[in-house]
Amino acid sequence: MSITIYNTLSRTKEPFQTLTPNQVKMYCCGVTVYDYCHLGHARSYIVWDTVRRYLQWRGYEVEYVQNFTDIDDKILKRADIEQSSMTAVAEKYTDAYFEDLHRLNVRDADSYPLATKHIQEIQDLISDLERKGFAYAVDGDVYFRVRKDDDYGKLSKRHLDDLRAGAGERVEAADPDQLKKEDPFDFALWKAAKPGEPFWESPWGNGRPGWHIECSAMIQKQLGETIDIHCGGGDLVFPHHENEIAQSECAHDRPLSTYWMHNGMVKLSGEKMSKSLGNFITIRKLLDDYRDANDNQIDPMTVRLFVLTAQYRKPMDFSDASITAAGQSWQTIKDGLLFGYEYGQELGWDNLDSTRSIQSTTTEEVDRFRTAVDDDFNFAEGLVILFELAKELRKVGNIIAHDSEQTVDPNLLKDKWQTLIELAGVLGLEVNPDELKVPTSGLSDEQIESLLAERQIARANKDFATSDRIRAQLTEEKIVVIDKAGVPSTWYRG
Repeated sequence: MSITIYNTLSRTKEPFQTLTPNQVKMYCCGVTVYDYCHLGHARSYIVWDTVRRYLQWRGYEVEYVQNFTDIDDKILKRADIEQSSMTAVAEKYTDAYFEDLHRLNVRDADSYPLATKHIQEIQDLISDLERKGFAYAVDGDVYFRVRKDDDYGKLSKRHLDDLRAGAGERVEAADPDQLKKEDPFDFALWKAAKPGEPFWESPWGNGRPGWHIECSAMIQKQLGETIDIHCGGGDLVFPHHENEIAQSECAHDRPLSTYWMHNGMVKLSGEKMSKSLGNFITIRKLLDDYRDANDNQIDPMTVRLFVLTAQYRKPMDFSDASITAAGQSWQTIKDGLLFGYEYGQELGWDNLDSTRSIQSTTTEEVDRFRTAVDDDFNFAEGLVILFELAKELRKVGNIIAHDSEQTVDPNLLKDKWQTLIELAGVLGLEVNPDELKVPTSGLSDEQIESLLAERQIARANKDFATSDRIRAQLTEEKIVVIDKAGVPSTWYRG
């Protein structure tokens, strides 16, 4: 079975075929570095990091490029607020991006081009468009002639006459620059310098690039005129990605990207999470200050798992309940991932440290995982296989921990553990063996034993109400109690 990808351009799933066999050129629109990243950003970059990991696991060589927009009105506004410079603000929040995303186990891109380092390429592209009649200059500004592009709107499926004038730009509705345009739908490729703002010399006078042209120029420089996958948040379909297509394809007369992929938004209290709406929670606040419904600190892997449990194209809701459920799910997988480190020697395994690099031979689970995720990166369905493996390993671990005899072939257990390590790694879900000594959330072993002792007394006194209450309490904590005649009850974490 081959990989299929939902292509926003066609609104259908399509077989994945690369321009060059076994090589993928992939570009992701990065952040505008004027503030700390929020959970919506976390979702986007976790999703594309996992897509990249999966393609590599499937044997593709992936060249992954993600830009930073380091010149923008928002950055200039933040520099004014912080009494700093555009460069200092951009550097500050670029560093913060890496700090936050590394905690979520998002791997670095192969390159991170900056808009300010591609001014010549941007100007060259604008000149090409001007020469072909797709761009025109007015008082130091340069605009793209939208109506000259017969294909404009093919990504977003929007028609010009249905659009709001000026929707292609980051401008105020009453912006006087609108009066300069030949058509109200035209968008800026180059902006004339304003007093006190950074600028670069250009054939049209001092100024700086527009938002959309930056990505078109950086893609051409870093990856070429046509790439395999262009990805980003669903809010970028229009106008940003639509305008990228217009610029690049009018300049080069060839497709910008074969596949266009977009992740859904994260909602908070039912509304889209966004900085402009003031409705967001930053990654660092979530990891450092937030507590779930059980008053537990949020593990970075919980956030990653939370993101991957949803279909990547659909919106998802963040709430106390959803992040708490994700934490419980991560604990299950974490217990499975730690199984070999905790019980491997007792089961007679050798070379514990080398198991991470061993290719799995548990073909059924691997085949099911591949089949699931090949279908438009259905990570949620792939997680089902991980949960099955983790629960089986955790059950055996609980039996061993309570000095009971387990009957599963140790070699099979080792193979299942290696498979879990491998497949979880594909999804970026990893655990540090040092966490083995860290207490897990919920009841401790001592608390469980104390409750069972209390329950044993209640049963002996035929106080079945108390006995049932304690059993219900343990069940709620995912503790499985096994009652046997004539001997104390045993338990394991379910």
